[in-house]
Amino acid sequence: MNNYEIRMLVLRQFPIRNSQFIIRNSQFVIRNSQFVIKNMAYTQNTLIIRRELIASLADMLKRGTLAEEIDYLPIKRSPRNEPPARRCCIHKERAVTKYKLLPLMGHAIDNENEDELKPLSSYAREALNRDKPGKDILTVVDESCAGCVEANYVVTNLCRGCVASPCVANCPKDAVSIQDNHQAKIDPSKCINCGICEKACPFHSIVYIPVPCEKACPVGAIAKNERGIEVIDYDKCIYCGKCIAACPFGSIFEVSHLMDVWNAMTRGEEVVAIVAPAIMGQYKSEAGKIMAAIKAIGFTDVLEVARGAMDTSYHEARELKEKMDAGEALMTTSCCPAYTNLTFKHLKDLQPFVSHTGSPMHYSAIRAKEQYPDAKVVFIGPCVAKREEAVRDQGVDYVMTFEEIDGIFAGLDINVDEMEPLSLDESITLENRNYAVSGGVTEAVKAEGLELDYEMMRINGLNKKNIGILRAAAKGKTKAKFIEVMACEGGCIAGPSAHIAPEQSGRILQKNIAEIN
Repeated sequence: MNNYEIRMLVLRQFPIRNSQFIIRNSQFVIRNSQFVIKNMAYTQNTLIIRRELIASLADMLKRGTLAEEIDYLPIKRSPRNEPPARRCCIHKERAVTKYKLLPLMGHAIDNENEDELKPLSSYAREALNRDKPGKDILTVVDESCAGCVEANYVVTNLCRGCVASPCVANCPKDAVSIQDNHQAKIDPSKCINCGICEKACPFHSIVYIPVPCEKACPVGAIAKNERGIEVIDYDKCIYCGKCIAACPFGSIFEVSHLMDVWNAMTRGEEVVAIVAPAIMGQYKSEAGKIMAAIKAIGFTDVLEVARGAMDTSYHEARELKEKMDAGEALMTTSCCPAYTNLTFKHLKDLQPFVSHTGSPMHYSAIRAKEQYPDAKVVFIGPCVAKREEAVRDQGVDYVMTFEEIDGIFAGLDINVDEMEPLSLDESITLENRNYAVSGGVTEAVKAEGLELDYEMMRINGLNKKNIGILRAAAKGKTKAKFIEVMACEGGCIAGPSAHIAPEQSGRILQKNIAEIN
């Protein structure tokens, strides 16, 4: 059974809701690529495709055939004798696959040169010979980003072609007209998305259709260009990753460090993984087996970022007490880089109140370098913004995501359940392993025992409403003295690069850390 047949089988077997594929208890084998993906909590087909591509890369890297085989991968995924899975033709499908492979090899689409005939094998050789990754964090695959609505307002077949035609009469840009079939139509080239026609229609036949990535972005950092392709404004972007999760075409990618980590391992360098606490919620296996599976990829050692969280809690609690004793108005956490980016770019009045304490990743990298002075340090987590933080933090060399790790497990045929568990650091407290959930930082700071009897607030997810609350806090319009801010609703377990649904991962995490502590 090939990849196309697998996806078609999935579509036949599982319900479609809200244009997303809800796949429960999925188990399937990708035989033509010789690796297995099973027991995955996929929630939409774009994630399945991305993980298949990651697994394919890992499989070819393992066999040392990446440069020789990668040009054939788009053809294998879209064979000539099979109809296209989604798009107009197999050639479009192959082009999309090609361009989705580029960011997975560490190439930003924005930086692609004008040679459209340059094969994937050339990009693969460049990636294999690269000394260090670039600084690009996100990129939009323009070949894939072409299916969203041109205008946000669309006339449905409920239109009665009424004589009054208030939609036509009230449009300020003459974008609405009556067609030969007596129904109204909106010209997207003239429409300015003001919504007047929707409000004017007596039959409610004009509907608002959002562009998912634009709607998800809390800071308005993504919008269409003149070609109808979404473009990220990096001066506004806080790297929360909400656009990645929202895009129904899987067009927005992180620029991966997978190849760079592999290169370092291949060169025989020491490569140490520091793993975010949220990993405990990604697999039902015991925590020690999860860490052993990560080490089996080829890491010299695997360290828990929860140990760095203990350093963050220690310093955070003392900084809070010191600032409150000095009469300062409030203090917010600093461990979520998407939130700190928000203050740098959009809430500058809040900057003075952001804690100076380093993130758990920062302290974990320091500890890793002390233990392995010559090693490359790789942060592994569910977060896009950590890639941007790593650019600023010289202690972290590379960043990988849970999604990438899971795809690598498939490509290298690593079964978490079959691993011999590693011993975990028994000095790490339950509160600091619980950093992965909203409210976890607050509880860990309280557990420092400094009698921090201040009113505390949680900002559970960055959206327009919560950004408004933070803006008000900067102006003194809050009683809270300590505000914990998490960009992802539910905490890091809901990060855009996690591979399991947050409601499920939360339960698994609590079970796993309870067994450890």
